[in-house]
Amino acid sequence: MNELFGTLSDGTPVHRWTLERSGVRVRVLSYGGIVQSVEVPDRAGRLVDVVLGFPDLDGYLAHPEPYFGALVGRYANRIAGGAFALDGRTYRLARNNAPNCLHGGVHGFDKRVWDAEPVEHGVRLSRVSPDGEEGFPGRLELSATYTLDAAGALRIGYEAVTDAPTVINLTNHTYWNVAGHASGSAAGHALRIDASRYTPVDADLIPTGVEPVAGTRFDFRGEREVGAWYDHNFVLDKGRTADAVAVAELHDPASGRFLTVATTEPGLQLYTADHLGEPFGPRRGIALETQHFPDSPNRPDFPSTELRPGDTFRSETVFGFGVRD
Repeated sequence: MNELFGTLSDGTPVHRWTLERSGVRVRVLSYGGIVQSVEVPDRAGRLVDVVLGFPDLDGYLAHPEPYFGALVGRYANRIAGGAFALDGRTYRLARNNAPNCLHGGVHGFDKRVWDAEPVEHGVRLSRVSPDGEEGFPGRLELSATYTLDAAGALRIGYEAVTDAPTVINLTNHTYWNVAGHASGSAAGHALRIDASRYTPVDADLIPTGVEPVAGTRFDFRGEREVGAWYDHNFVLDKGRTADAVAVAELHDPASGRFLTVATTEPGLQLYTADHLGEPFGPRRGIALETQHFPDSPNRPDFPSTELRPGDTFRSETVFGFGVRD
C-alpha cells in the first residue's frame, strides 16, 4: 500500500509505502529511502515501533543531518579531506563534515526523492545520479529494494551500474531501539558483533589502520552492554560475501526483543548517537550501518569501493526480529 506522505516546497510529492508480512509492519518513504517505522511484535503479539522517526515529512526536513532511517550515498561514511584520486584524476567533494565528506555530501541520496514501484512483498526505489553529482564521477543508475521475507525480516538489496569509473558505498542509517522508540536510552542494549578487528580513527574520525579488538572496549565478540561513545567501523570476520551472512545481534534484556543483522558487506559501523539532539536526545537509538570501510577510496589496503563500466554493484543487508523468553 502507498499513500501521499507530504510535498516538498517545489511541489514534489513524497509517498509512503507500508509493507506487512508475518506480523511485522514497515513503512518506507520515497524521500531519502527512509525507513520511517518498523513495528515488530512483543511476546503477546503487540506491535512496537523499534526505530527513531517522525510522523510527518516536516520532521525529516527539519532534522536532516542525523540521517534518520535514510539510504545514504553515493559514499556512506567519511572520505578524508573531501577528495580522492581515481585513475590519475583527483575528485573534489563537499566538506560537509569538515574537513571530510560525509554520507555523499550536502545533497546526498538521503535528500533525494526516488521513483518507487511495487514488487512482491515490498517496494523498489530507483534513481539516476548524474555524472558530477556532489562531485562524484559517472552517471550512476541504481535501485534499492525493500522487502519483507516469509520470516518477517526486512531485506534491503542494492544494485547499481555506471558509465564511468566511480566509487560507491551504500548503507541504511536507521537508529534502532529494540525496547521501543519511546523507551529512553538504548545504551543498555546488549550487542554482539562477529569482528575480531576494527579500524581505529583519528580526531576527524578517519581510520588510521586496522587493529585487533582483543583487550579493548571494541571487543563485542561476546554479547555485552553497548555503552556509549562509539562511531567506529568493525572489520567483519566473514569479509565480503556473495550472500548475506549473520554478523551482529542487538538485544534488549528487559523486553527480550532482539535485532539480527546479516549482510554481504565487509564492515559494520557502530554509532551510538551520543550527540543526538531533540526531539530524541543522546543515545536514544543505535545505528548499525553495514558498509565498506570509511575512506576506502584513499586506502588501497582496504576493500575496494570502485565500480567500473560493465560491472554491477550488488549489496544486501537483512534485519531480522525476534523475542527471547
